[in-house]
Amino acid sequence: MKVEISTDSADGAVAADRLGADRIELCSAGALGGLTPGPGLLSAVLDRCHRSAVHVLIRPREGGFAYSPTEVAAMRADVRHAASAGAAGVVVGALGQDGRIDAAVLGELIAEAGGVPVALHRAVDVCPDPVEAAHTAAELGIRRILTSGGAARAEDGVPVLRRMARAGVTLTACGGIRSHNARGIAEATGVDEIHAAPRRQVPSPGGQVDFGPHHVLDETETHDLIAAARPIGQDRLSR
Repeated sequence: MKVEISTDSADGAVAADRLGADRIELCSAGALGGLTPGPGLLSAVLDRCHRSAVHVLIRPREGGFAYSPTEVAAMRADVRHAASAGAAGVVVGALGQDGRIDAAVLGELIAEAGGVPVALHRAVDVCPDPVEAAHTAAELGIRRILTSGGAARAEDGVPVLRRMARAGVTLTACGGIRSHNARGIAEATGVDEIHAAPRRQVPSPGGQVDFGPHHVLDETETHDLIAAARPIGQDRLSR
């Protein structure tokens, strides 16, 4: 299995690269499900990660995936920037008001990528029919989809994941995947890529004004997940 690690910090990306992740999904604001990383974060990660492929999440705000024209324009600019900066791929998604894939917006984002690989993110999991969405994505030229099969956890989306795979796209299974269940999920679904965002909480130092804790990459779980996913010494996937 190939392992993709999601992280929202340069230190997390460097650690994932060192620990053997095949791919890094770089975002900001992981606690919100991930938003587009800023140019400084992207530059720092690309400068420091030379083994793992770095793919950039493009998501302009938290919440749903139906976007205004202004938000689409921002996403297009972010895709162009990620591609020109040297990212190995971008991860996008957009839905219409009916909850189905917005083919027009995705087509625009794919065009902006200029040949850089484009993956569809978990917007697919809130579609009324993730299987239909997978076929639509494939028709648009998307070759990889990050998905839990429309369930909160990949373990609960196994039947749908099996059906989505028939669309002819690579599925990167996600949703509650950790070292203890990664191989079982792969065996049940037939996927050969998994995605996880293992994080641990760092307590706030406190004080009269307290902004609360933050999260960092859980390096122990990341190590254990990679070890569980594939034999030691297996080559990383190509960029």
